[in-house]
Amino acid sequence: MAPTGQAAAPPFVQLAAHPLRWALLTELARSDLRVRELVALVGQPQNLVSYHLRLLRDGGLVTATRSSFDGRDSYYHLDLDRCATALTDAGTALHPALHPTPRPASPAAPVPPSGRPRAAVLFVCTGNSARSPIAAALLRHRAGGRVEVASAGTQPRQRIHPNVVRVLRERYGIATVESRPRQLESLADRRFDHLVTLCDRAREACRHLAGPPSRTHWSIPDPVPAGATDQASYPAFQRTAADIDTRLRHLMPTLDTDAHQEVRP
Repeated sequence: MAPTGQAAAPPFVQLAAHPLRWALLTELARSDLRVRELVALVGQPQNLVSYHLRLLRDGGLVTATRSSFDGRDSYYHLDLDRCATALTDAGTALHPALHPTPRPASPAAPVPPSGRPRAAVLFVCTGNSARSPIAAALLRHRAGGRVEVASAGTQPRQRIHPNVVRVLRERYGIATVESRPRQLESLADRRFDHLVTLCDRAREACRHLAGPPSRTHWSIPDPVPAGATDQASYPAFQRTAADIDTRLRHLMPTLDTDAHQEVRP
């Protein structure tokens, strides 16, 4: 409680200042996780972890979605955009001069010079027909030539969903999309630095794969409801693409950092 006559600390500061909640935020910044995984990572009892997760959810920093692999489980996701806004508000509350000044848009990042390794990223979902092709196309578009990108499926479908092509063209101006789904095993001879699974079933299927060194899970619902027409499912594709694009904006700085560390003497 703040002393009489003094303003209380901003809500984000109050939430994040607790050591266990900060530990949970740190783990969720890397990947969507289940309660039992968070319990193992932070080394605290499940009831205590669940209590602090509830506070983070009440504060709007964390959301939970039911697992598509095991409906009794939930994946927790950290809203990094909400955290960024809360941090800005906290700085401004301390002093107006700490409010960030908008910066001019920077030019597109150049392709890394010859000899400098590029981060290689593999996106995987079950069918490789919706979520992972969207992620691969968006990362190629956002990163230019700085990143090598591929996508695959653990049980690939027969075709890329037409709404993938439509949403990428209409919302992002992307005309080139992977031509057809690909089996994950077909990429066994390629090296990847980062594996990103975009559905809960794919995460379980990839759990025992050797490599890559860095793994991230995004628990994103399938935008194709059973029996839905292409037109009826298109709004779900719009939401899915927006969610993936937001997550990619937060992933890209870590890719640049990792690539820089690889060539550091």
